[in-house]
Amino acid sequence: MHVVTTILWFGLGVGLVFLVIDSALRTFVLPRGATPIVTRVVFIGLRMVFNAIAGAARSYEGRDSVMALYGPVGLLMLPGVWMLIVLGAFTAMFHALGVRGFERAFEMSGSSLFTLGFVRPPDLGTSTLAFLEAATGLALLGLLIAYLPTIYAAFSKREVQVAQLEVRAGNPPSGVHVLVRAQEMERFHLLEDFWRAWQLWFTELEETHTSLGVLSFFRSPVGHRSWVTASGAVLDAASLRLAAIDLPFDPEAGICVRAGFFALRAVADYYGLPFDSDPAPTDPISISKDEFLEACDDLVAAGLPVRADRDAAWAAFSGWRVNYDLPLLGLAGFVMAPYAPWSSDRSLRFRRARLRAGRRRTEPPGS
Repeated sequence: MHVVTTILWFGLGVGLVFLVIDSALRTFVLPRGATPIVTRVVFIGLRMVFNAIAGAARSYEGRDSVMALYGPVGLLMLPGVWMLIVLGAFTAMFHALGVRGFERAFEMSGSSLFTLGFVRPPDLGTSTLAFLEAATGLALLGLLIAYLPTIYAAFSKREVQVAQLEVRAGNPPSGVHVLVRAQEMERFHLLEDFWRAWQLWFTELEETHTSLGVLSFFRSPVGHRSWVTASGAVLDAASLRLAAIDLPFDPEAGICVRAGFFALRAVADYYGLPFDSDPAPTDPISISKDEFLEACDDLVAAGLPVRADRDAAWAAFSGWRVNYDLPLLGLAGFVMAPYAPWSSDRSLRFRRARLRAGRRRTEPPGS
């Protein structure tokens, strides 16, 4: 074999192996958000298939049952793609080292990768390659097995809080219901503990859903629940508490909103979903003023003190909501979240007219 051809075949194999190692490290090991090309291609291609199947369903329940498999199937399919690439890569390297015929090189590569040993390498160089390929295959499978408990532990921890929210926010979850039920159960004065618990939840969400991106597609065990709609309900409740309720400023609610929009922005940015990273308080939001005024009437009916100046309350609410409006709606559409007011119910039809750039405040004055 010509020297240049040998180098090219061997270099191709080495490059493919490093591509797989890079994908494995960035997907499971690197503790920060990263989208390696192999992982991205696998999940995007698989998503196209699942979108086509889910699109044929006539109800949300049908789409939910289809999309519930997307995350687990993608997680199991990814190591399979890695193994196929490694198989091809070492086939090229065995061929470069003198194994005649691609069929024979392929047999030697498969025998080494799956540690079957039915093809004996002819010399020291190919024996070394065989050992390296066997180690690579075992390492890839071991990596998946080792990280499955981590992934499911993070999923379980996320879902416990989402399930608990149904007690406070109803089904579907709503920010208004959070405040109304707290008032009805005479626990409105204890909402500071609620805000603190969700501050921690949002912080953990940002860390887990950007370092292990597949978690975003692991759907709740109950079809009508979703981490996205739960996020929206909590953030709307905190924003309504800060903007509409005529009580002293609650710093814990303010921190909860900040933790929430930081988390949603980080996850949305991980998937490349568009949003304005520096919105103005006066930028448009997906909630209409009439919807806000109706929510205020519900709060008054529950016995909560609502600010008399509804225009000022609306301006303050808009100033808080604008920070998480687009990331929330983008993620709701992206993961096909179940119906919930002020989030997934408008995730597909609402588009902000224009993302404005420039130096902006991200909170209303005095917040």
